[in-house]
Amino acid sequence: MPKYVIERELEGAGGLAPEQLKEISQTSCNVLEELGPKIQWVHSYVTGNKIYCIYNAPNESKIREHAEKGGFPLTKISKVATIIDPITAE
Repeated sequence: MPKYVIERELEGAGGLAPEQLKEISQTSCNVLEELGPKIQWVHSYVTGNKIYCIYNAPNESKIREHAEKGGFPLTKISKVATIIDPITAE
């Protein structure tokens, strides 16, 4: 299944309280459950004013549907072409 990096602009994201992050995560999981097993949230990185999410999904439209149903901002979707890591250097 294709992997995507989703960029979400969210003013003050890095200052969100743990309870707020929990609520966002619960909303995401509820929407994912509704959408079925073809879309998976891997994890997210929270920075100052953005959240970068890693998802496995069959296509971009499924990611857009998740954002719409969850009320999440969606700034950019990038399909991952390949993954490299330190082992790639060997």
